[in-house]
Amino acid sequence: MLDETFVPHGKHLIAGEWVVGESRFSSEPAHGPAHDYSVGTPALVDAACKAAEEAFWSYGYSTRQERAAFLNAIADEIEARGPQITQIGTQETGLPEARLEGERGRTCGQLRLFASHILKGDYLDRRHDEALPDRAPLPRPDLKMVQRPIGPVAVFGASNFPLAFSTAGGDTASALAAGCPVVVKGHSAHPGTGEIVAEAIHAALKASGLHPGVFSLIQGGKRDVGTALVTHPLIRAVGFTGSLGGGRALFDLCAGRDEPIPFYGELGSVNPMFILPEALSARGAAIGEGWAGSLTMGAGQFCTNPGIAVVEKGADGDAFVAAAKTALQGVTAQCMLTDGIAAAYKDGKSRFDGRNAVKPVLSNSDEGRNASPNLYETDVEAYLQDHALGEEVFGPLGLVVRVSGPDEMETLARGFEGQLTATLHMDDGDTALAQRLMPVLERKAGRLLVNGFPTGVEVCESMVHGGPYPASTNFGATSVGTLAIRRFLRPVCYQNMPDALLPGDLT
Repeated sequence: MLDETFVPHGKHLIAGEWVVGESRFSSEPAHGPAHDYSVGTPALVDAACKAAEEAFWSYGYSTRQERAAFLNAIADEIEARGPQITQIGTQETGLPEARLEGERGRTCGQLRLFASHILKGDYLDRRHDEALPDRAPLPRPDLKMVQRPIGPVAVFGASNFPLAFSTAGGDTASALAAGCPVVVKGHSAHPGTGEIVAEAIHAALKASGLHPGVFSLIQGGKRDVGTALVTHPLIRAVGFTGSLGGGRALFDLCAGRDEPIPFYGELGSVNPMFILPEALSARGAAIGEGWAGSLTMGAGQFCTNPGIAVVEKGADGDAFVAAAKTALQGVTAQCMLTDGIAAAYKDGKSRFDGRNAVKPVLSNSDEGRNASPNLYETDVEAYLQDHALGEEVFGPLGLVVRVSGPDEMETLARGFEGQLTATLHMDDGDTALAQRLMPVLERKAGRLLVNGFPTGVEVCESMVHGGPYPASTNFGATSVGTLAIRRFLRPVCYQNMPDALLPGDLT
C-alpha cells in the first residue's frame, strides 16, 4: 500500500525519463500547499514526438493482446495510487473526494473497456473480397481491408476532468488501444494529478516491456508549447477538450500545416432542453427542480450542463421558472476549478446583465473562486437576434427561453448551433410535437434524450459525445465510448497480398 501523502517532483516524462526543465511554475490549488513544476518547451515537445515516432515502429505493430494487457496494467497502477490521486486532486481542483473517486473509477473503467473492445476485434472492420480470376471482361484481384493505427497522437488535458479527460483519459485510452503512441500536454490547473497518473502509465510501460516513447507527458508552458505540439510533423492527430476559442485556434493550426491533420476538439455546448406542453402542465415544477440540480452539478463545470430551457409562455411556464428559482436559491456558492474559470464565469454572467430583452430571475455575485447560481429569462426573438445569448457560460447559469407555441419552439430549435446534447421532456400527448422536433434536433446534437438530464455521460459502446460545430470540430466522431477509437485509425486495403506480408489482424 502506497503512502497517501503525495509530494510531486515537478518533472516531465519524456520517453521513459523524468526530465527537469529550465524554468518552473507554481500550481494554484484550491486548498493545501502549492508545488513547483517544470515548464514545457518546444524542445521537449520535439524530443517527445521523435520518441513517439520511434515507438510506433513496434507499438503500432503490437498485438491486440499486448495492448489490452497494457491498458489493464495502467488501470491497475492508477487504482494502486487511489488515495494519493484523491489527495492531490482534491487540493488542486477543490472537487470533493467522492467526485474524484468516481472519476478515477470512470477513468479505469474506460481503460478496461477499450482493452475488452480491441480483444473482440470488431473495431477492425475487416473485409475480404476474394479473387475472381475468371470474371469477364476483367478479373478481380484478392482484396482485404482492415483498420490500422495512424501514428503518434497529441492529447491536451482538460481543466474540468483531471482524470477522465486528461493524462490517462478517453483520448489517451482510445489512442493507445488503437496502437498509437501518445504525447500529452498536461493542464496547468492540476499538474500534480497529471504527474501521478503519468507515474502509473510509466510503471505499466516498464512492466509491459514496451518502448518508453509510447507515452510522454509535458507540463505547463505557454502557447508556444501547444503550437509546437500540434504543428510537429510527426504528430498525426490531436485530441482536445476545452474552450471554443482555444480549440478553434489549435484547429486552425492543424488545418494550416503543410500536411493537415485531423483535430478532434470537444468545445462545449449549451445543451438545450425542450419542455413540451403536456409534460409542462403535468410536472413542470418537478422538471424545473430537476433542471436546477443538473445545472448546478459540479458548479456547472460540465460540458453537458443544460444551460437553456425552452418552455411555453403562460401559467405552466411560470410555475417551471418559479420552481427552478426556488431550487437554485437553495444552492450555496461552490468552489470552481480554477481562478481563471471563476473569472470567465463572472464575465459570462455580465453578458446577460443590462440587456433590455433579458430578465434576471435570480442574480448572485461572488468573490474569488466561488460561484453561485444565476437564472435569466428571454423570448425567442431576442435569443435569435443576439448571438451572445447562445454562447456557453461555463458554470451554474441558466437561461429560460419562452415560446408562444409549437411553431416558435421549432423556429428556436432550427436556430440553435451544434450541440453535444438536446433533451425533450414529454408525455404521451406530446408525441406529435416531439416527432416534429426530432428531425431538427438530430441535425443539431450528437446525443438526444427524453425525460432526463444530460449531465452524466455513460462510458459504453453506444455513447456519442460530440456533435456538429461548435460542439465539436468533427461531427462524425465521439470522445466517449468505444467508437472513439476510430479517430486514430485509417483503412488500408491489401491487394493480392501473401499472408506473410499481411498485418497479424488479417491472418
